[in-house]
Amino acid sequence: MRVIAGKYGSRPLQSVPGDNTRPTSDKVRESLFNSLGGWLQGGQFLDVYGGTGAVGIEAVSRGMDRAVFTEKNRQAIKVIATNIAMTKEKERFYLLSGDKRRGMARLKHQEPELVFDWVFLDPPYGEETIVNDVHWLDEEGFLGPKTVILCETDGDVELPEVLSHWELDHVWHLVSQREYRRSVIYRYERKDA
Repeated sequence: MRVIAGKYGSRPLQSVPGDNTRPTSDKVRESLFNSLGGWLQGGQFLDVYGGTGAVGIEAVSRGMDRAVFTEKNRQAIKVIATNIAMTKEKERFYLLSGDKRRGMARLKHQEPELVFDWVFLDPPYGEETIVNDVHWLDEEGFLGPKTVILCETDGDVELPEVLSHWELDHVWHLVSQREYRRSVIYRYERKDA
């Protein structure tokens, strides 16, 4: 596994031993970021299920200002830290270990105005919590009108065409869906009701 392109391009990334995480493959990551084109010009990137950190590191490598990771698996936390150290720019990354909601609440307390430009959700197999995660992130004020949500699922999971938060009148519409062997990448953009 490696960083595909950008300022860290071709640098090797460590992976998490075992099958407790589902890393986004190099091929899927390359296709995902190539499909985004030149959109990654500064801003904040959130990887809700950090895994190896590869997706957030790729985002910063390709132009994001900072990536924030949440991860509860101890082995994965060590791997993300190692992979961040490889960049030699630790200040461009923020790793929240443990429960994602508690970690994100601490971050919101430190940075009350923080809104993410891009959010990536790739929960482990069997833990398809994407709809609930989006609602929670919206309620906590991490999502703004221009936030783009990217979700990776296995081929057996289907996400709805609309992710809505009826209490806030925020609606994210599916704008693209791409299949890559066993994975499907969904892209949502906000269009309020």
